[in-house]
Amino acid sequence: MRIALALLLAAAPSLAAALDIRQVTDGVWAIVGEKEQRSPENLANNATFGLVETDEGLVLVDPGGSWKGAEALHAAVRSVSDKSVVLVVNTGGQDHRWLGNGYWKAQGARIVASEAAVEDHRTRGGMQMTMLSQLLGDALAGTEPVHADETFAEAITVELGGLAFEIVHPGAAHTPGDSYVWVPGRDTVFTGDIVYVERILGVGEQSSISGWPSAFEAIEALDPAHVVPGHGAPTTLARARADTYDYLTNLRARIAELIEAGGDIMAAPGVDQSAFAHLEQFEALAGRNAQTAYQQMEWE
Repeated sequence: MRIALALLLAAAPSLAAALDIRQVTDGVWAIVGEKEQRSPENLANNATFGLVETDEGLVLVDPGGSWKGAEALHAAVRSVSDKSVVLVVNTGGQDHRWLGNGYWKAQGARIVASEAAVEDHRTRGGMQMTMLSQLLGDALAGTEPVHADETFAEAITVELGGLAFEIVHPGAAHTPGDSYVWVPGRDTVFTGDIVYVERILGVGEQSSISGWPSAFEAIEALDPAHVVPGHGAPTTLARARADTYDYLTNLRARIAELIEAGGDIMAAPGVDQSAFAHLEQFEALAGRNAQTAYQQMEWE
């Protein structure tokens, strides 16, 4: 499987991207991108994507971060199935969750996202395109903002090829419109950016430090056998809790202590996050996460 993907990408060097396709269970794969930042090499596919095969076609969880990023994903898809992608789910507001939509729309796929995600796309899309033009350069060619065909407020169930895909927006987390995709027939949940493993999560201005733990708890209540995170390799619920939920609850507790003691935002990067120092990109993001959390929590 991985050899086939390597051959496909070698045959199309313009699609060069570090994508690792891993079978999760019967007819289900995780397509694992880099955990580093966006670059011309990864085409803004620095995330984990999902793929499910049904009798009526393929479901792709998240489209890639650019037109060429979507092409690279398609090469990965073709290494495991010759069926067409008929449904694409945008699980959130980050670029790799929606800016590849144009490519899949051109392939005839139906695109679904939460109403809150599409509002976020409209709000931050221009900024994201500007950022990607600087980070990707010519590799951004062909990318245009294309919004979902179908939206939902809180949840929607799509029946396809004998499988139910329950797409749920549990509330704001990493972005305002984050959703997860639960496939009970495969006991698998695709979490989007609600779950990070192996690398530290990012708390940005668009994130909700108060809502994110609750969004995780909604996933946890499913008790899935298989967890495909938004960043990192397919994992277990226990690992997802350790790397995401435990990090968030520790950060909230330490910042609450700082605020209670009268500390200011300049002291926030010094709060104790050492239990999570093993996570990739810790040094780059832990201090920023703490300051963003402080900004949000001082008004709670």
